[in-house]
Amino acid sequence: MSTQTEQLQEIIDGSQRIVFFGGAGVSTESGIPDFRSQDGLYNMKYKYPPEQIVSRTFFMRKTEEFYEFYKDKMLNLDAKPNPAHLKLAELEEAGKLIAVVTQNIDGLHQAAGSKKVYELHGSVLRNYCTKCGAFYDVRYIAEAEGVPVCEKCGGLIKPDVVLYEEGLDGQVINGAVNAIRAADTLIVGGTSLNVYPAASFIDYFGGDNLVVINKSETARMVNATLVINDPIGEVLGQIEVRG
Repeated sequence: MSTQTEQLQEIIDGSQRIVFFGGAGVSTESGIPDFRSQDGLYNMKYKYPPEQIVSRTFFMRKTEEFYEFYKDKMLNLDAKPNPAHLKLAELEEAGKLIAVVTQNIDGLHQAAGSKKVYELHGSVLRNYCTKCGAFYDVRYIAEAEGVPVCEKCGGLIKPDVVLYEEGLDGQVINGAVNAIRAADTLIVGGTSLNVYPAASFIDYFGGDNLVVINKSETARMVNATLVINDPIGEVLGQIEVRG
């Protein structure tokens, strides 16, 4: 265990209300591509820029092409939780962690066992008919030919993910902000803090320890107590959960 990881262990041992704020880097170790890195989706070549494809306007106007990209690049149904997801769930089970706030849409925190998860950008696991509101799971979307439509009314089905031009859910925002305010330790992991308004949420933290774990430097200076520039699964995998 490195000196920095030992420091993290000491911080976690002395904390009772940890909140984890995570981004795409948490899931890259599960084989899910991020957006902004050199190998990320935004640097791949498509007919349209990926950030345009995952917009509300594109979804409504070019729905078939949206779903071609979405099914091919944003549904990773074989991905499994990695040591970061599992350790966070273990910390929650031990009563040390009070919430996970995530920018990811893959549902891996819940798959690992986390209960209190605020999904700022929604989830690919939930899908709803835009006409009657009927629910459909992710398998229905993945297996549909072309554009998935509602079996009940024939309406267009939309993933419960926040697209560009859409606002975040108010209840999710309030829950996440209140959790961060209540935290004595905030661990920020796997995010470059480039995506707003999500990245601004850490401004609500007023606790004792702000820890940043990310392979590269973050876009913001956050006056962190501890900064670790290593893969987050590798780091959290070494942490022991103690009462």
